[in-house]
Amino acid sequence: MVSPRPSGTGCGPCLGLDGGWWFHLRRCVACGEVGCCDSSPGQHASTHARQTGHHVIVSFEPGEDWSYDFDDDRVGAAIALPPPVSRPDEQGAPAPADRVPADWTARLH
Repeated sequence: MVSPRPSGTGCGPCLGLDGGWWFHLRRCVACGEVGCCDSSPGQHASTHARQTGHHVIVSFEPGEDWSYDFDDDRVGAAIALPPPVSRPDEQGAPAPADRVPADWTARLH
């Protein structure tokens, strides 16, 4: 299976919401959808997995190379996917910077 390129450099559902922000990003192996992690307020990567049945994700964070299977609840080895393999370094985390509340650490799950 060849995964499509990532859907973007940030969590699409968060970017579509007024004020949405994320902590870390994940990429769906099946379709390339980029969503926020379960520590983020929106938890869009796991929501995507439940809604679509696309149960394997990879980290979309710089320097991280692991996968996760929601069905097996198991972390695994990195999966080679078409680039880019992470968000841009300069984007930072949490992001987007102009939407992150001052008390963001208190809002993590």
